[in-house]
Amino acid sequence: MNIDFEYQYQHASTIATGGRDKSFILAHCSEIEQDNQVPCFFHGNIINSFVASKCLSTLGKTVRSHFAISPDQRINMRDPIVSVGNNQLHFEAFSSCNSVYARIDVLQTGIDGEFIQSGCTNVDFNDMTIRAFNTVGRTDKLIVGVGSNELKIITARTESTEKKVSLPDRWIKGLGNVQVYLSQMELAFKLNKIEALQLFKAIPKTAVKPEYFLFRSGNSYTFSATAKPNSLKIGGIHRLNLLENLLVHIDSVSFYKHEDQQSTAVVLDFKDIQMLFLLSESVYRGFSGESKHIENLLVELPEEWLLGINNYFKTNEVFQPTLISIEHDIQLGTMQTMQASLSSMGLLGYDLLSNNYFYRKLPFKLSRLKRFNPRLQNAIKLFHEDAVLLLQNDKNGIRAEVKGSADLSYIVVGRGNDLQCTCTWFTNNRTNRGLCKHIMAVKMKLGE
Repeated sequence: MNIDFEYQYQHASTIATGGRDKSFILAHCSEIEQDNQVPCFFHGNIINSFVASKCLSTLGKTVRSHFAISPDQRINMRDPIVSVGNNQLHFEAFSSCNSVYARIDVLQTGIDGEFIQSGCTNVDFNDMTIRAFNTVGRTDKLIVGVGSNELKIITARTESTEKKVSLPDRWIKGLGNVQVYLSQMELAFKLNKIEALQLFKAIPKTAVKPEYFLFRSGNSYTFSATAKPNSLKIGGIHRLNLLENLLVHIDSVSFYKHEDQQSTAVVLDFKDIQMLFLLSESVYRGFSGESKHIENLLVELPEEWLLGINNYFKTNEVFQPTLISIEHDIQLGTMQTMQASLSSMGLLGYDLLSNNYFYRKLPFKLSRLKRFNPRLQNAIKLFHEDAVLLLQNDKNGIRAEVKGSADLSYIVVGRGNDLQCTCTWFTNNRTNRGLCKHIMAVKMKLGE
């Protein structure tokens, strides 16, 4: 049977509103995820409680870490996102400077509990919760309860409850970028525990500015300040000290290389638990400012589709556009466009080990995402002000003039999706951090 997003939308709306009409829904149900106040998504024990507590404590340490700003500029961010669904638990967060993304995946084999409903919440990790993680011994249980409004942690010695908090804007922006990097990565090196422990001894304990390069030399791995053939570039290498207390517990650690080395991923494998760390190119490049594939947000998805998708897919469920297209007789191009848009909104994550996207439900409005992305806003403004003049659009290529402020104009040229601009943004960043506003405005003009 085909996925009928309109039907899914109307069916969900009828249940939620007692049959009130569609216009009422569009006026009052603009959140992607409706808050149904589910008291409990999951309740149970994480089997490998000792390792899980170490990972969760490290996640808390990551959230409080600042790698690019001075102490008097620090902003306390303690807000991990907890996702329940597909018989898995995901805990994810960014460092306070947004240059490190971390995610804990507790797999079905590592959980002894009841999944009542899929869902997602965003809570603080305060001092009491961190202390609770640190009290878990090797034979103790770690009981976790996740609901729409809170996270409860119960150990043999204490318990802690964290209430739901608002999801920070820059975390939503970061989530819209990290899976773009992850989907463009490939395995570079896989180390066993002994190799990892030896390698990490060489990581500087204090902040360093130069880039380091990881490479294999004979039967061992080492870091160098000089690039080597087939080496992996790591900027801000001292950020890897976040992993220090976990290495003794791992089965293996894998390093992943981005196709143009703009970021580095490290995955710690504990069999039924995995922990991912994604590092930006440098400590001064936070994921929230990247706007990778920002042009995907130029595609307007109907509100009904978003609500229908959100009611059809469960949190943490694998999202495979090709399979969905075949099974439900939807054009592949439609599903690929939808995947790109959902990824840029942060509604899809990416699993490096399975090479699959997974769905996550986040309670925010699409308009909110566009509002805090000034390049996108400015591109839309240029388009609506008729600031784009197409000078050429034929088999030989595209040439356009885009009017700027103070009587300045910029020229956009190229073929297909390979466009270049004369503006300062493009000169400094090319397309490494998303398209400039002038290229996006030209794309909108071409799509009229």
